[in-house]
Amino acid sequence: MPLIDYVDPDRFVAGTVGPAGQRTFFLQAVDGRRVTSVSLEKAQVAMLAERLEELLDQLGADDDLPAVEPDNEPLTTPIDDEFRVGTLTLAWDPESARVLVECLDSTVSVEVDETGEPSVAVDEPDSTTLRVAVSPAAAREFARRAGALLEQGRPPCPLCGDPLDPSGHICPRANGYKR
Repeated sequence: MPLIDYVDPDRFVAGTVGPAGQRTFFLQAVDGRRVTSVSLEKAQVAMLAERLEELLDQLGADDDLPAVEPDNEPLTTPIDDEFRVGTLTLAWDPESARVLVECLDSTVSVEVDETGEPSVAVDEPDSTTLRVAVSPAAAREFARRAGALLEQGRPPCPLCGDPLDPSGHICPRANGYKR
């Protein structure tokens, strides 16, 4: 199973390609000229950002964090999708004081047995894993950028809360009339 490994990359960001409502979400790790992009679902980006915030809050990792320059730049091009993420894992490595994010190919599944230990089941022998180790400051910046990215989607309908398309939508709260 090939492993793409980054330790303290120059960039580790979430980004999108396409207009609101039709966006494709990516995670991208960049170190020098080496660029790895993987696609995933919007919900996975939201969950990763939320869990990163929770992990850093539990660790008290805001103490003595060096300042990290906000990264609002677009994704590095060309965006060549290595694989579609099926499972994300998040861990803290106390030896290196780094947050570990693993993106497993959608052909890999993680199952937890009765003892609570995870086991990895590989459906295809050539499936790929992206592992990124970042500092707490870089993880906090990743979560900030991901949160801002998620807010840039389609505005919600004031009646039902579903996303509004530019042409409107058929609102269930308005008895099916287009809003």
